Amino acid sequence: MSREFDLREALNAISDVVVNRPRPLREFDQIYMKVADMVIQAHYIAERFNNKNIVFIGDGDAIGLSVMHLGSQGIFNSCPNSITLLDFDERIVNSVIRFAEKYGFSDKMSAHLYNVVDPLPDGMFGKFDAFYTNPPWGASNGGESVFVFLERGIEATENESEGAIVIADDPSLPWTQEVIGASQRRAADMGFLVAEMVPQLHLYHLDDAPDLRSCTCLFRRHDTNMAPGSSERLSTERLNNFYGRNNPLTIHYVRELSDLNYGKATDDSYELVKLE
Repeated sequence: MSREFDLREALNAISDVVVNRPRPLREFDQIYMKVADMVIQAHYIAERFNNKNIVFIGDGDAIGLSVMHLGSQGIFNSCPNSITLLDFDERIVNSVIRFAEKYGFSDKMSAHLYNVVDPLPDGMFGKFDAFYTNPPWGASNGGESVFVFLERGIEATENESEGAIVIADDPSLPWTQEVIGASQRRAADMGFLVAEMVPQLHLYHLDDAPDLRSCTCLFRRHDTNMAPGSSERLSTERLNNFYGRNNPLTIHYVRELSDLNYGKATDDSYELVKLE
């Protein structure tokens, strides 16, 4: 059952996280969740994954940072044991590292440069209790970009594990319902069942579709015999339309070029490193 928390304290703490986030890059589907929904989502994840070791496969929204910040401040009663963030954007990685150091929970949260096109980093296969991801929503590739992030999360978790995925949910847009259904089937093919779904929960700073919402699907592993045996590099054909129509995955990393003040994310200085 959900436990109460002080909303004003939570919003003030979330504002620290929002100020710390780098500017989103729309070409990579970095579309940030609105602040009130960040609080709701962070509380949901903190409660569902209390005392667990979580891996975040990408996190432009900074939900992981919000969870750990509000947990370490005592605003939330529940909190994961640890959060490990894997993201291809070095601005996000460094902003998390700086923020965690500033607020004193770098022992509980770490961030690493990683692109889902690559196998999981050494030592991270089957390591975690739970995964979380809010991937590109797959409107132009039948959900393939969602499947990729889902698969990496599953690869990173151990036998008795759970996972949460955030994807577009609008019954008036058939593609969103098709991607939700296909994602649930892909999870089932890898031994995970839907434990819970919270529909149409979040809004985003999305100029061309301001009313488009997303849901959270919570999965739990039910069949360890279906667990992946390894983590492999993605095939080229899976990269097509990854970030939208005619926008394939061709960038390996977003590199941070300069530092701002300690505890603040770089705003607009970055370099794109193409896949070899």
